[in-house]
Amino acid sequence: MMRIGLISDTHGLLRPQALEALRGSDHIVHAGDIGGPQILAALRELAPLTAVRGNNDRAPWAQGIAATETVLMADWRLHVLHDLKELDIDPAAAGIRVVVSGHSHRPLVQQRNGVLYVNPGSAGPRRFKLPVTVAELVVEGPLVRARIVALAI
Repeated sequence: MMRIGLISDTHGLLRPQALEALRGSDHIVHAGDIGGPQILAALRELAPLTAVRGNNDRAPWAQGIAATETVLMADWRLHVLHDLKELDIDPAAAGIRVVVSGHSHRPLVQQRNGVLYVNPGSAGPRRFKLPVTVAELVVEGPLVRARIVALAI
């Protein structure tokens, strides 16, 4: 079994509840709008990290962070980008099993064309009345499932 922690839209705020929810992950993915290098450093203390730059990550510290990443996880691929509207590939045709995105602050788990789309929502400052969340992927053999984790704040 493998557990992949998903987080997005921290906007410089890494809540202790988010760290606790991600603890024990085999890998962590941050889908952008990070807000500062200290967020990445703290996540790297928990597990190997893949992160992409969000539309608000414009400072010099973010220049070396890619806008998209595709990661090989065991025998399947995960693609991460900040804004799903900017997806410029056909994930199914590219052999991608999971697409992780952020930006909307709205948590989502949806299967389409054999591809699992996950938006972990926002773990940073609350926006409107949206929940504060992270997500996790649990991989057991060929099965990959996702769940949204609401943070008690």
